[in-house]
Amino acid sequence: MSEGEMLIIKVPGSSANLGPGFDSIGLALNVYLTLEVELAENWEVISLSEELNAFPKDETNYIFQIAIDTAGKYNKKLPACRIKVKSDIPLARGLGSSAAAIVAGIELADVLCKLHLSKQEKLEWASNIEGHPDNVGASLLGGLVIGCQFEDEVSIESFHHLEMDIVAVIPKEELLTKHSRGVLPQTLTYENAVQAGAIGNVMIAALLNGNYKQVGKMMRADQYHHPYRKEIVPHLKDIEELAPDLGAFGVALSGAGPTVLCLAEKGAGMDLATKLEKVLPEMAYRYLSIEQSGSKVYVPNKKRCLQ
Repeated sequence: MSEGEMLIIKVPGSSANLGPGFDSIGLALNVYLTLEVELAENWEVISLSEELNAFPKDETNYIFQIAIDTAGKYNKKLPACRIKVKSDIPLARGLGSSAAAIVAGIELADVLCKLHLSKQEKLEWASNIEGHPDNVGASLLGGLVIGCQFEDEVSIESFHHLEMDIVAVIPKEELLTKHSRGVLPQTLTYENAVQAGAIGNVMIAALLNGNYKQVGKMMRADQYHHPYRKEIVPHLKDIEELAPDLGAFGVALSGAGPTVLCLAEKGAGMDLATKLEKVLPEMAYRYLSIEQSGSKVYVPNKKRCLQ
């Protein structure tokens, strides 16, 4: 990147778990964190979205910190730059805003320091920061991702052929991941762990086969987090009961919540959103789809991708 040149970093948001795929399944969504980057004498963040105004405007900004740490990992120094940031990913709502920021920071360091990192290297570093590969994997790779992390090794598979409509039901209140994880049990019995894993396996097989009725059944049978998080996300139970009769084939808490995703067959989402809004008018609704591409770094007005 040369002085006076601008580049764009665009990272999709994501949902994780889809019920029984706890900390291992991610789905990229067509909501985005976008950075406009220019080299500058001083660090500066310019927020183009009102929600982002609360965050630091200098090098203590989280995206800059991730970029600086990433550069340092490879014995490089990140040059000062100015970034204009906008996002339509709701904060603290379980739609991958923090994971998108991590991926954006890594992409920023990769291009400014000419690290030439592979997708796998980015994935492993992002997963190390986030603690699991589902959200960051979806933001990096797009589509549906299924991954696991064992020590520093991350194994992931991505799928880009699935098509469905997604209605995100978003309450006004935030829910921090730390609080949401605090209600989960520390252990499961061996028998329960085997059953919970089997439910997740069947859900994935059903998704890949297009057996949506089975997908919904397995999402509702989750034993990892839904039963416990319903205590702090009471609208999940209401939506589970209402949405299937309104056109959804599956309902799941998005990540740690409080957003709830309703999955519908292609073409049915808009009608589902309209019907849900009539029975639950106090919620906000986003009509979404799967983002099949992951993060992108490019120079605007040029057909030149920098990845």
